[in-house]
Amino acid sequence: MNHPQPLHWCIRLSALALCMGLAASALQAAPAPWYYWRSKVDGARVCAQTSPGPGWERDSPPYDGPGCQPRRKVIVVPVR
Repeated sequence: MNHPQPLHWCIRLSALALCMGLAASALQAAPAPWYYWRSKVDGARVCAQTSPGPGWERDSPPYDGPGCQPRRKVIVVPVR
């Protein structure tokens, strides 16, 4: 009967631990916030999650909603 080598088990266990760690971090990931970016050349503004390029600077606080819109407020009214 052939017994697996201890090194093979160590490699498999390490690979399994790495996969579990990556899966756990993916579950906790949140979407990137949106910002207004202003062009250093002509002052134009665009809304994007990341910088459009080196000639742009961030021009607003972060927005949670898509397209630089504030997150919708949900009001829960209890039923009596």
